[in-house]
Amino acid sequence: MALPAGMRALAHRNFRLYFLGQAVSILGSWIQQVALSWLVYRLTGSAALLGVTAFCALIPQLVVGPLAGAWIDKQDKKKWLLRIQSLLALQAFVLAALTASGLITTGFIIAMSLTLGILNSFDTPLRQSMIGGFVGSRDDLPNALALNAMLFNSGRFVGPPIAGLLVGLTSEAACFAINGLSFLALIGGLLCIEVKATARASGSVGQVFKEGILYAWQTWTVRMLIITLIGLNLTASAYAVLLPVFARDVFAGDATTLGWLWGAAGCGAFASTIFLATRKTVPGLIGAVVAGTAIAAAALLVFGLTPHLPLALAAMTGLGFGISVCNVGINMLLQSMAPDHLRGRIVSFFTSARFGFDALGGLLAGFVAVGLGASNTLLGEGVVLAGFVVFLLTRRARLAATVSAAHGEKT
Repeated sequence: MALPAGMRALAHRNFRLYFLGQAVSILGSWIQQVALSWLVYRLTGSAALLGVTAFCALIPQLVVGPLAGAWIDKQDKKKWLLRIQSLLALQAFVLAALTASGLITTGFIIAMSLTLGILNSFDTPLRQSMIGGFVGSRDDLPNALALNAMLFNSGRFVGPPIAGLLVGLTSEAACFAINGLSFLALIGGLLCIEVKATARASGSVGQVFKEGILYAWQTWTVRMLIITLIGLNLTASAYAVLLPVFARDVFAGDATTLGWLWGAAGCGAFASTIFLATRKTVPGLIGAVVAGTAIAAAALLVFGLTPHLPLALAAMTGLGFGISVCNVGINMLLQSMAPDHLRGRIVSFFTSARFGFDALGGLLAGFVAVGLGASNTLLGEGVVLAGFVVFLLTRRARLAATVSAAHGEKT
């Protein structure tokens, strides 16, 4: 297929099937996430519980994720991805049934969030590590990863406003049921995909895990990129936990206002993936990662200071752009450098840092906001992230040089 350079990975049939199924699935996931955050705040009015719920949904990525990557590199990945997608659909349907019947409680919400987090600890590295097989070309892998992130961020842009409308017109339970149905699209796409069997890692899970840890720790560039993920997601990504507080208490809005705030961040994130998909060289991503971190810090400060919704929406757009450029750019860099037999583990380390420290940051932000208020909490995080940007600037030249050298060796 003749396609623009920014969409070249779609020329591969397997990736097209995955792309279409994942597009539907991601939209459903964002609808559920927004509806769940609104349900928690509607039932409890607690910013701390918002942090606890987000923490439970993400912390398994930090605890389970790295070991999951070692386990994944020993398995038939397609078979297990199908099984995990089925379990994710079941989780959404159970959540819908509990909510519709009025049996939903704080304990059930936390249990369902924890279940989701455990399943995602396997789902994310499984999907990410299989993308290379879907395109069958290392040259097209960065573009495929950017398009995959574009799906996530377009769903983030479209899904929250739809969720806000659906909650107002129907109920949170309906949103959860829609998410359950959305997984069927990806399951159908995966059943139609034919992938070649890949070599599996040998040895015990512990040995395989140790091999991955040694590679990540001893490779300075990989270590620095993961540290950057931790710094960004511990601070900037925690904004999501406090959005219901801003929607209702700062901007005097409702679920629709929350949807617009989420959607603005998604708009910025979607724009970032268009930007990344058109990049022609992998080494140039280092500058984008540093710039994205700086943009996220500035946007946090603006959002924390403004009482005006239009300016807040603009700040959310910048925040979504900055966070996504950094996270997706680092994922592209790590996977382009990782040896094929280590890819599952490297992806799991990425998702562990990306989502695990997002969970820790969200939990911390929720509890800090109880004492200092939501606005002051984000201001503090903006200041901390700005300090990290200064640290990152001192290492930018070395990062660019080592990535260029590594990429030159592979090409």
